[in-house]
Amino acid sequence: MGAQSEIFEIIHASLRQKDTELSVSALCDIAGVSRSGYYRWVSAASARETREKQDRANFELILAAYNFRGYKKGVLSIHMRLLHTGVVMNPKKIRRLMRKYNLYCPFRKVNPYRRMAKALKTSNVAANLLNREFEAHGPRAVLLTDITYMHFHDGFLYLSTILDAYTKEALAHVLSDSLEIDFVLETVMMMKNEYGVSLQAETMIHSDQGFHYTSIQFIQLVKDSGLRQSMSRKGNCWDNAPQESFYGHMKDELKEKMMVWETFEDAKRDVDDWFDYYNKDRYQWKLAKLSPSQYYKYVTTGEYPLPSKPDEAASRGSAP
Repeated sequence: MGAQSEIFEIIHASLRQKDTELSVSALCDIAGVSRSGYYRWVSAASARETREKQDRANFELILAAYNFRGYKKGVLSIHMRLLHTGVVMNPKKIRRLMRKYNLYCPFRKVNPYRRMAKALKTSNVAANLLNREFEAHGPRAVLLTDITYMHFHDGFLYLSTILDAYTKEALAHVLSDSLEIDFVLETVMMMKNEYGVSLQAETMIHSDQGFHYTSIQFIQLVKDSGLRQSMSRKGNCWDNAPQESFYGHMKDELKEKMMVWETFEDAKRDVDDWFDYYNKDRYQWKLAKLSPSQYYKYVTTGEYPLPSKPDEAASRGSAP
């Protein structure tokens, strides 16, 4: 129907030219369309204009959601952002309007770099207590921690984070220009000071076998914090898959800002802003269309902030 509409548009434009000598019938025959179809198209001009205005108004809402807080979003993220502003718009409609107005979703690219090499090793390796049961134990029961690198001028910055495996909430993050162990220890202390009261007696902290996590300092800090230590098997990234996915999305969304960082303070400002956005305003389909912080409140209080309760398809779990 779209192609036929374009043909009718061409016929209509041709007829409006002063020097045309062809009739409606002749033009329709040349184009291989019916004259009655053309006249129906002409009579529907008012309806098309109304529909175009509505599409444009809806697209303006989509565009505002797409650019919210400076981070580009895909269809489902736009749908969830609109829900949180009181607007219900079907993902199929969002996809159609984005295609119509040439607005493209950001696509994650496969990271061309292998994970940062762990140059130093010790024999202090903990057992894999988690065994990939990331979401089986509820909120604040499993904490995932790791380090990633971020391009900065001709070198790198390093980011240490701790995530709640169940709610996907980032409980602590520390950016450093050095791989010294201090920034990893600081991440644990920051998490403990901010969220220690909500941790369970059996809460475990899970990491890879990098030298930071097998160090005596880290092991002792985990023990003093009342946490159980768990580690992925050597060379098995799937044992900490949610953390890997988290870093991939974060780098995609910070990519444009990373390119213009001039100072450490520039990087820290943008990273801090992204984590605030991620926890409070970056909605996730599997978290009942809520942000991580909202989802934690939902599963611990039963209070759902959107007008209608989530269906099973939109959430991997429900509030107690």
